Order: sequence, then structure tokens, then C-alpha cells
Amino acid sequence: MRVCDLAEKGIFSVVNLAGEASQEITTLYCCDFLSVAMSRAPIGCAWVTVTANINTLAVASLRQAACVILAEGMRLDEDTIKKARAHKITVFATDLPAFEAALAVQEFLK
Repeated sequence: MRVCDLAEKGIFSVVNLAGEASQEITTLYCCDFLSVAMSRAPIGCAWVTVTANINTLAVASLRQAACVILAEGMRLDEDTIKKARAHKITVFATDLPAFEAALAVQEFLK
């Protein structure tokens, strides 16, 4: 599944759909500790987290995540959204708990 396919499913709100929306989602990754995600998030993952700040974008860029999914009602502030746009990082948001958000993605990755 590609990032744009996930966006079209309509299960998450789109915060920023980057120019790399045709990127393939290779796997799902769930982690809220940025230091762990920085060393373990697989390239091309859909990363589900409740950590919503500029450092999340830095880790997503470093690990070449396909997208970030902010769960449990977490939202980026306007300056961080601008950074996501500038660095072409796709970010989704949902009120679903992290586990349920991950399950929703996993259904499409089968």
C-alpha cells in the first residue's frame, strides 16, 4: 500500500500529504520514545505515535518513515506543520487509540 492509498481510505485526517505520497508503506511501527524510534524504525514504515512535536518529524525524516500517524487526539502546532510541509513529511492524525490506529493500518497491509 502507498501513502496516498492510506490517505484515500479516509480513516485518518490528513495533516500534511507530502510530495512523496506515492511511497510504498513497507511495514507498521509503533513507538513513543523518540530515542528508540531513532534507532529502530524501519525505512518506509507507517509510524504510529502519540509524540507530537518537531523532534518527531526529525526522527521520521532520519529513519525515512513513509508517514507519521499521530494517535489519541495528538496534534502538531502550526509551526511544526509548516516544518512537515517544508521537509515533505506526510502526517496523519486520529482520535483512535494508538493500538486501534495500528490495527487499522495493518488491515490494509495484509
